[in-house]
Amino acid sequence: MRRLAALALGLALAGGYAASAAPAHKAVAPPKVTSIATLAQLKTPLPYPYDEAANAQAQVAAAKARAKASGKLLFIDLGGNWCGDCRILSAVMELPEIKRFVDAHYVVVLVDVGRFNRNLDIPAHYGITERLEGVPAVLIVDPRTDRLLDAGHQAALADARSMTPQALADWLAQWAR
Repeated sequence: MRRLAALALGLALAGGYAASAAPAHKAVAPPKVTSIATLAQLKTPLPYPYDEAANAQAQVAAAKARAKASGKLLFIDLGGNWCGDCRILSAVMELPEIKRFVDAHYVVVLVDVGRFNRNLDIPAHYGITERLEGVPAVLIVDPRTDRLLDAGHQAALADARSMTPQALADWLAQWAR
């Protein structure tokens, strides 16, 4: 429990986030994150968010259909349960302020890429044929056109442990409609 509290405090106090270049469209205002201490209040360790046995292609197809039907963007989170940054990103996205924002603008699907040896056909579908720069790697996709919106920025959250929850909210807001 002390380790989790220290992790949450470190996450809250970290200021090493450098903003990525903003997309061409007008961004939606990010939520104001006020419950940073929520992570410290968790009663369980950070979750293992990636289902290693899942049919990733079917999950992405279903999420894309839900995103298209709802007018939201598709948020594909590529990562692995071994990755601390992936687990931190998943936990921060569950903070109430961020979760409300994400749920309003995105349909999220988590894809296990193992140790960069599984489900790599998913990033390849969006033109990422080189090895992923790191995980978590995030693909923001317009489900109507199946076009990758955050090209060149997939690794922006790969150092999630050094981002504040507000920095994550700001990053997510730049892509939202």
